[in-house]
Amino acid sequence: MPEQASPITAGEPQATRRRKPRLPAIEYIRGIAMMGVIAIHVGSQYLMNQTANLHLIALLEVVSRFSVPIFFFISAFGLFYNLDIHEPLNYKAFMKKRFRTVLIPYIVWSLFYLLHDGIFYRVGFPDPLHLLSILFFGTAKYQLYFLVILIWFYLLMPLWIAIVRRAGKVSLTLLFIAQIAFDYWSSFSVPFNTFVYGLPDHSWLKPFLMYRLNYWVVHYVFIFVLGGYLAVHIKEFQTFMREHRRAITVFFWATLLWLLAYYYQLIYETGYTALEAINTAHQLSPAGLFYTLSSCIFFFTIFTYQKYPGWLNPVLHQLGRHSYFAYLVHPFFITYAAMALQKSGHLMTAPITIVFYFVILGLSMLAAVLCRRLGEHIPILNEWTIGVYPRRKK
Repeated sequence: MPEQASPITAGEPQATRRRKPRLPAIEYIRGIAMMGVIAIHVGSQYLMNQTANLHLIALLEVVSRFSVPIFFFISAFGLFYNLDIHEPLNYKAFMKKRFRTVLIPYIVWSLFYLLHDGIFYRVGFPDPLHLLSILFFGTAKYQLYFLVILIWFYLLMPLWIAIVRRAGKVSLTLLFIAQIAFDYWSSFSVPFNTFVYGLPDHSWLKPFLMYRLNYWVVHYVFIFVLGGYLAVHIKEFQTFMREHRRAITVFFWATLLWLLAYYYQLIYETGYTALEAINTAHQLSPAGLFYTLSSCIFFFTIFTYQKYPGWLNPVLHQLGRHSYFAYLVHPFFITYAAMALQKSGHLMTAPITIVFYFVILGLSMLAAVLCRRLGEHIPILNEWTIGVYPRRKK
């Protein structure tokens, strides 16, 4: 989500490092992923309608399921793209830069939502111990856990470098199989989940297991390592995309149909409610993992060779450029738009939900653009909200 940047390696002066050509695909994917996350959260509002259209739910909540994992993919890609993995990492400089771009905005937005929600819902501000727990698990607002996981990925960067350095097709395949097994166990293991929910509320272990999806990087290790591996082997990746575009497209649609078929099977054959179905046919299910994998390759291919109208590129550029702020601010607008809709007496029907989605997207983007421009005159605004700092004059 944070804008593409390169880590600093030891023994390599920042001013003399040669950067590789910019890849628009990274920025464009960031934009559509942000749109997908907003779709998921708008879908959560639509699910409150007991007669919600199951197909629109599928579009909002299932088709968009690639959104969060693909953020980890492009985050890793951006990190490794300008990194020499054979040079020692200046870990202190690396973490200092990442903390400025991710940790500070994370704390600022967490405090903003805690203050706002404390007033809006009249629950007050949490006590210091509860505040530490909220910040650790990323529960100040439902979209912030992504930044917690990203920070853990940064903290473990030497490990990912070592893995990517030794990775190959066989090891990546084995890692993907292990990822499927672990995510299935974490999501669907009856004995494990029974144990977790059976723990007493006062148990210190319970929150660490209940909120495991908010900070266990192991749920997304494969897609992060894959992003780093493909960035390091960018030439081979570009050749693969160019030579296998049709197969990549077929793979993407096949995995999407698989995930949708799973969703509909849960509803029509198993008897699940829509909410139960989307909480089962998610990105960590086997079908979801294959869909995530295909989406990463498919969208990178699409945005690299750009077999679409050229006028879309400026739109994709703006979506990607402002995706970080839009991602962080959109729950604020959902809160007030939902309240306004409720006070107007309108039910969240399918047409209203579609309009609601584009209103939230538009307001989030508008706020991002205005804040970015204001931050050019008040730098601390951009520094604290999206981790963007004024460029140093040479």
